[in-house]
Amino acid sequence: MARGRKRKAGKRLPCGKRSRAENRKDVMATALEARRRHYGVSAAQAKDERLGSALGRLAFAGYISADQYAAGENYGEIIARNRAIMGLPMDQPRSVTGILINEGIFGGGAPDPDPELVAKVRKQAAAAILVLKAADSDAPGITGRKPSVLVHAAVCHDADALHWGPADMRQLCHGLDALCRLFRLR
Repeated sequence: MARGRKRKAGKRLPCGKRSRAENRKDVMATALEARRRHYGVSAAQAKDERLGSALGRLAFAGYISADQYAAGENYGEIIARNRAIMGLPMDQPRSVTGILINEGIFGGGAPDPDPELVAKVRKQAAAAILVLKAADSDAPGITGRKPSVLVHAAVCHDADALHWGPADMRQLCHGLDALCRLFRLR
């Protein structure tokens, strides 16, 4: 009878220690398997990059069109760029490093951006916000939350919108349609 605990399976170094290095294929297989379990999709569908965000999952499920998805992605980039240039923290840092940079613990010592770039980014962000505020006022039969709130939640805060009610989905699509007109995607 063997003494001690059972040996764990896996690749080993010549000295007998387990190899800790995972290759890219192993990491992707783990991520794809998690997507398959979590979202209930096939192995081929799990490779779709849209499953990585709440807005992308809406597009994947067919709740929003490809143009609306592109408009939401553009809005997210503009808002993130505006926050970065204005020196504001990210809406939702996706890593510990992001949190540390936001708090000024390390990094974040970039030189001041060009004033022309600041003006351009501020103008783009103001236009996008203004379009969403206009969509709030002309929204058809407001029974749920406002389109601007829903678009910002789905895009910037990555709120899972698959289980929102029909009124909220209608308002979200209305806000994304307004952004499509702004970005001339249709």
